[in-house]
Amino acid sequence: MNITQVSNFQELISMPFYAEVNAICWSRTLKGDFYEIVDQLKITGNIKEIEEEELNELSLSDQGAMAREILLNDLKLLNDYGAAPILNLIKNYDVDDEDPFFPTDVYSYHVDRSPIPTDTFLCTYYGDASEILPNSQAIQKVLVPEIRAELKKEFTGTDDDFESYLSEKFYDLHYMPLANACPISLGLGNLWRLATDHPGSLVSPCIHRAPKEKSGLTRLLLIC
Repeated sequence: MNITQVSNFQELISMPFYAEVNAICWSRTLKGDFYEIVDQLKITGNIKEIEEEELNELSLSDQGAMAREILLNDLKLLNDYGAAPILNLIKNYDVDDEDPFFPTDVYSYHVDRSPIPTDTFLCTYYGDASEILPNSQAIQKVLVPEIRAELKKEFTGTDDDFESYLSEKFYDLHYMPLANACPISLGLGNLWRLATDHPGSLVSPCIHRAPKEKSGLTRLLLIC
């Protein structure tokens, strides 16, 4: 298992990743009406970033106000920690349907990369939840022989430059589930910390993806 459970925010930020553990979950059952917030925050495009001022201006029922307080508190916890959380309403993400080899959008299983030590935090409050995949159940797409052979056909540089090319194109960040892989839903209300690919990391980065919006619901997502 690549997941560790914690019971509060302090444990979430202080628990070290180790061995195969590259995902830490503060498991929560949240009270409040998050749909009321989604319904009032009208979205015209595919994605809308929600500012705290907009949340505070909403006229909400007691249940809606309870949900708003949770959102504001999560934002404060992460800001005080030094992260830069963003609260988004999401109908759907852009789909990469032009790459000749394979999509590199967020619906593809991928890992996050950073030039400095950092982690990814996320929480889905409403709508379809994100998914993660144990690293043992996936393979980098660039290591699949057929895909690698096709990539090399189009590359004209040296073998040493090929790896840099894969990184520059973000191809090396994307993964393919193995047969019988079992994706893990991150669920609603849980605040997650996922390991990223960064210098000095002692664990493999966490493989994850945005969900296909099968329910048709607008997602309310915090991420940083």
